[in-house]
Formats: sequence, structure tokens, C-alpha cells
Amino acid sequence: MIKLNLIFFLIIISLKVSFIDAQIVYRPLPAEWENLVSGGNFMDRFLPMPKGTLEKDLWGAYATRPRYVDNGIEDDSISFWGGNIIKEVDNKYHMFLCGWPEDNPEGHMGYKTYSTQYHAVSENSIGPFKVKEVLGEGHNTEILQLKDGKYMVYHVTGSNPEKHCNYLLSESLEGPWEKHVFQLDKRDRETRLGGGTWFHNMTFTKREDGSVLMMSRMGSIWVSKTGTSPYHLITTKSVYPMASGKYEDPVIWKDHVQYNAIVNDWIGRTAFYLRSKDGVNWIIEDGRAYIPGVSYHENGHIENWYKYERMRVFQDDYGRAIQANFAVIDANKHDDLSNDRHSSKNIGIPLNPGMLLTMETTLPFDKNTKNVEVRIKAEANFKPINEVDIESLRFGVHSEVNYGRGAKALKGIPDGADLIVVFEANNHYINEDVFAPKILGKTKKGDMLFGYCRLPWVSYIEPILSARKPVFKKGKLTIVVENHGQVSSKPTYLTLNSFDVNGKSQEWINIPVPVIKPYGKTELKLTLMEKLIKGKTYPVAIKILSRDSKPVLFRTKLNF
Repeated sequence: MIKLNLIFFLIIISLKVSFIDAQIVYRPLPAEWENLVSGGNFMDRFLPMPKGTLEKDLWGAYATRPRYVDNGIEDDSISFWGGNIIKEVDNKYHMFLCGWPEDNPEGHMGYKTYSTQYHAVSENSIGPFKVKEVLGEGHNTEILQLKDGKYMVYHVTGSNPEKHCNYLLSESLEGPWEKHVFQLDKRDRETRLGGGTWFHNMTFTKREDGSVLMMSRMGSIWVSKTGTSPYHLITTKSVYPMASGKYEDPVIWKDHVQYNAIVNDWIGRTAFYLRSKDGVNWIIEDGRAYIPGVSYHENGHIENWYKYERMRVFQDDYGRAIQANFAVIDANKHDDLSNDRHSSKNIGIPLNPGMLLTMETTLPFDKNTKNVEVRIKAEANFKPINEVDIESLRFGVHSEVNYGRGAKALKGIPDGADLIVVFEANNHYINEDVFAPKILGKTKKGDMLFGYCRLPWVSYIEPILSARKPVFKKGKLTIVVENHGQVSSKPTYLTLNSFDVNGKSQEWINIPVPVIKPYGKTELKLTLMEKLIKGKTYPVAIKILSRDSKPVLFRTKLNF
């Protein structure tokens, strides 16, 4: 397991040496993060790179050598970038990525002109991957299999990603591939969340009904009913950390418990881990998701790439992330010139998948709860009865458990091949806002154990209601409310507030909203009682009440 202090030391030294590099800015991290226990940082999940063909006489900076040349994909003649993997029924692993000729006159920056999409194949998820097919022009390639079985390959082309945010579509990985352009509906939301270069770095995951949730480079959330039907902007602000950072390269995935996301501060060279119950409202866990130096061998040798970007995950049957793939480069991008010793490639790093957990206590915790029981499920390569150090386990909210606190384990009860762990009923700090408590601990050999579980009394699939911009015409106000959730909504209320010259909120409307089916909408028509001045602009805020989820506040302006 990577030693956190060693990695932190490596990055600080690197940053100090490179303080004049415009691509690196040292950002002080919270002091309390040094108190995170093993498993408190997402990057504690990174495992040693599997042994392969180790070579030293290669392109690349000294810090990247020796390295496993059969890990991921590399080629002396192509600078590869990005890419994600899917496993097909042929039991082969298919990577879709992009790259450009090493001898192009613009060096690494030639991606803007020469980037080409590739379909590569391997017998396993680590590699080596070999190019099977060239798919034509495109950058930041990502593949997703849709509900109808078709394959969608996202990419951008041209200088205006909003107009050239494209995808290829095929019924087979063998093609033929049809070219399409994404239809993007900003739904009257603020354009910075939806426009310009923010379409360079989209990432996708499927919801339970096969619809697709998309996160943009800016941290906005979009929903498409089919993956090829129009994408609708849901959020009105970024879900990223409020801390200063140059964020890009988000990756989103859904597992059997929750939605997960990681976003990279590419100048600060620290990534952050986010979790969500519904894909719209997110929490950010303390700690680092990854930093330079996470690619290491069993003997401790680090393939210390200059930059790790475009992280993507390979998932198991439960949706758990079991491998991370990165685009890596051995030098500053602007220093990677045509036909020099610098270049980029894709690497794969195994991840600790975490334990499969089920909450055995079925009622919400209260003062009468005597203890809490959680089942740790046995797996083919994991025997919890024999392997788990019960006394090391802590259970509760991530903000407690990640620091070594939380409810203590009292005992373990074997149940078939599974292990039911009984925890004390205090110190877990689980309240109505918690949707996935966490367990941290160790095996009897000292290896890190972690897992999240659902709470039986929490609803994980809910309506997602939001309004479009109100339209005022002929004395009437019309507000369209849409449901981008997977289930019908219940009757609720919409509030429309304005603000006086001092910024004080004034409630204009409190109006009933009827039941709305999934992906449906309703029109609310009403007459305003306020005396409005023609030609004046009124700032307004719209909120739709919800018992189960945090409403999305939509701020806009009305012109009369």
C-alpha cells in the first residue's frame, strides 16, 4: 500500500523544484488531512501495478523508468491520451482512446489538430492493448454501452466543442460507426455551466432505468433519457469543491450503493472524491483522490509520471471501481516536442474494490437502538470470517470514520460464509442527511478494508423536479416544471421569490405542483398579484419543495 507521507513528500519536492512551471501551483491542503487513517483518502485504494515486462531503455524522463511497457498502451510513434475500458462477451477488453503522431510539428499540443480516435484490444484489463481500428478525428474519447445495447463513443472535434460535441454510434464494437452531434438543452440555466470549452471533458454513467447521467468539465449535471436523446441541464451551479482550483477531467460512475465522481485540479495536481445518492446533490470527502506517484510496483518502485490526467475506471459486476486508467505524460505538455524523448501513454492501476456490505438493522436509529448490525458478504477471493480484524473496524459517517473515529465493533457473528458485525449504537453520527455510511478497518494481515452500505429506510430513486425560466405574456405567468427523475413525483409546491432593492426576499407565489411522470412536465399558469413595472428586470428564485431530497434553487431574471 502506498505510504501517504512518502507521496506527500514527493509532490512537495516536485512542486518546489518546479515553482516556475505555469502548469503547477502549490495549494496548501487542510492540516487535518494529515490525520486521515488508511482508507480515509480515496488514493489509499490504489494497489501495486501487476508485474509485466520491465524495461529501462525507453523514451521518457528518468522518473518514469524502468516501467512495465505492457501496462496500458504505448507506442514510440503515437502519443496516446485518455481512454476507458469495457469488457465484451468475447471476454476481451476493449479500450477507446485518442492519440496523435509523435512526429507532428506541434508536439503534445498537436492534439488540437491531429487527435485521432482508436479502438484497442487486450486479453486482460491491464494490457498490453493493441490498436485494432482507427475511428477518425476526435479527442477525449470515452465509450458507453447504452440501454438498447448500442455503443456510444463520445468525443470532441474542432475549436468550438459546444458545436462539435460529437458521438459515434454502432450496434457492434466492430462498427460500422455513425457520426452524430449531441443535442444539449441548457434549460435557461447560466451559460458558463453549459457552454464553450466546458464540453471538452464530459463523463457519463447509466442510471437504474438505463437513462444517462452526464457531468461536464465545469461540474454541471445533465440527464438524457436514452443517452442519445437531448441532454437536459439540471444543476445551476458546479458540484465541485468550493476551494480554489483549475478543475477538469471529471470521471463519474455508479455502483450498487451510490454515484461516485473524481475531479482533478490539474494545476494543483490534487484530485477530489465526491459521492451522491441521486447524481444531482453531492458531498465531498476529505482527502486526496489521487496525486502524482500513485503508479508503483510491489517492490515500492514508483513510475513517477509528471502528470496523471483523464482518469477513468473499470467496474466489476457490482459497479465497483476495480481499476483506474490514466493518461500520463513524462514532462510539461509544452516541453513535449516533435520526435523527442517525451511522450504520453495510458496506464492501468488496480484498485481495492471495497467490501460488499448490507445493513441488517432495518429500522432508523434512535435512542432505543441497542446495537447496529452490518453484513460483510463473502466473495470468491475474500473470506471475511477468516480475514477481517474485527476490533479494527469503525462504522459511521465518513467524516468520523476517515479519521479513525466512529462506532466500534463489538463482535462478529458467522452466518454461512458471511460475517455479521455488531457495532455499538453510538458514535456513528448517522442522521437524516446520511445515505451511505462507511466502514473502515484492516485484515488480520494489516491490509486496508473499506466499504459503504445503503440504509434500508432511505429512498435512493426519487423524482428530480426543476423549473424552466418563467415566461410573462399578456398579464399571465407560465412556469414549466419538469421531472428528470426515474419515478413519478408526489404533489408538492413551487415557491417563486423576488428581491427588493436591499436584497430582501419577497415571496410572490406559493403554488401547487401536480404529479409529474418520469421525464414529463407540467405548465403552471397564474396571474401575479404584484404591481410590476413595464421595462423593469426582476431577479427571482424558484424552489420546488421536496421531503426526500434537497431542492435545486434556480435563480434567474424576469423582464416585464
